[in-house]
Amino acid sequence: MLHAHFALDGATALPLRAFLKIPLLVTLHGYDVTTTDATFRKTIGGRLYLARRRQLWEKASLFLCVSQFIRKKAIEAGFPEKKLVVHYIGIDRQLFDYAPNQISRRSVLFVGRLVEKKGCSYLIEAMADIQKRHPDAELIIVGEGPEHAALVERAKQLSLHCRFMGARPQSTIHQLLQSARVFCVPSVTAATGDSEGLGMVFAEAQAMGVPVVSFQHGGIPEVVRHGETGLLATERDTVMLGQYIERLITDDQLWEEFSRAGSAWVRHRFDLEKQTKELEELYESVAKNPEGSQ
Repeated sequence: MLHAHFALDGATALPLRAFLKIPLLVTLHGYDVTTTDATFRKTIGGRLYLARRRQLWEKASLFLCVSQFIRKKAIEAGFPEKKLVVHYIGIDRQLFDYAPNQISRRSVLFVGRLVEKKGCSYLIEAMADIQKRHPDAELIIVGEGPEHAALVERAKQLSLHCRFMGARPQSTIHQLLQSARVFCVPSVTAATGDSEGLGMVFAEAQAMGVPVVSFQHGGIPEVVRHGETGLLATERDTVMLGQYIERLITDDQLWEEFSRAGSAWVRHRFDLEKQTKELEELYESVAKNPEGSQ
């Protein structure tokens, strides 16, 4: 069988599926379901996808949604409900191991592309207010993107104690997580409609015992349990975002509770071996019924 990631790649794979006469599975990750048709029409790949979308709905055997949020958005977009299955992607807990008793750490870490959806501008505003009361609270931003220059300029205007580290390898991100007090990527709905499908980086942070602060947005509430493993503010509410970050910077007991609970939650819900086994079972179910692939 073929397994394509993102609906656009599934549409591209349709001729190959027809030539090989094998089932096609497609994982829906986020932007491929939440982005508006008007945005898709601006690119060649997007126009091809729109032209083949109904054929994709008919010919694909199964669509794997990375969250309940994405399944809901896919139904709203017209995907066949009976073919939509939620399958969470797992993480390797041996790579993202729990590092307890590092309560002295004081940095707030952002990891993501510097684009509108990731909401880094809201974090900069929140941290500027926090540093008035906690000047030792440092913000570390890992990632590149079209908003980089504007974000650097805004940080300078606010006299923010902040490090822009650019794109870094996974090994460096792992080291930064080991020394982070809070992980924060406050994702929002972009003007194009693009939204956070789930955000595995939130699971990676929690697996290592780093509590998460973000917005109540997209699939994030499915990976971050508000009030148990992290805190989720109302989307675009910079004041609430800052208050939540400050709570985890100053409340050692709450931090320890969230740290332990986050690691246990990821171990229970996003373990790579468990999720891979579920994926293999989905493969087997499709393989046993190739006639159902249309």
